Amino acid sequence: MTKKILIINGPNLNMLGTRQPEIYGSATLEDIEERCEAVAESLGLEVVFHQSNSEGDIIDLIHEAKGKYDGLVINAAGYTHTSVAIFDALSILEIPVIEVHISNIYKREEFRHKSLISPAASGIICGFGVKGYELALKSFI
Repeated sequence: MTKKILIINGPNLNMLGTRQPEIYGSATLEDIEERCEAVAESLGLEVVFHQSNSEGDIIDLIHEAKGKYDGLVINAAGYTHTSVAIFDALSILEIPVIEVHISNIYKREEFRHKSLISPAASGIICGFGVKGYELALKSFI
């Protein structure tokens, strides 16, 4: 039986490739999705990819994951540091949750050093660029 993994990307990640390439690199979100699909296929996983700039939409996606997916990868972007509501939604899940950040949040502004969602995550990957998504997918095999 193929494991089904949901990948959620938060606000402003739709601007990857043009937004601060010195921090986030030149890959677009579409590039990341293509890489994730290729890696997932090689690992025998199925991935579903979503991006939203809206906190409520992200919470709805997390709620929909319950009973439908075997794992979740989330890059909550700026909501990582502000959203108790996303933490609460993730806490409801009974599946592995991997928190991903393209940059090393601990080498950036002080406010980025605190993740409100980390206590709900099974693991955290940060600072490996877009390869962090691939590492997250490998954690499900």
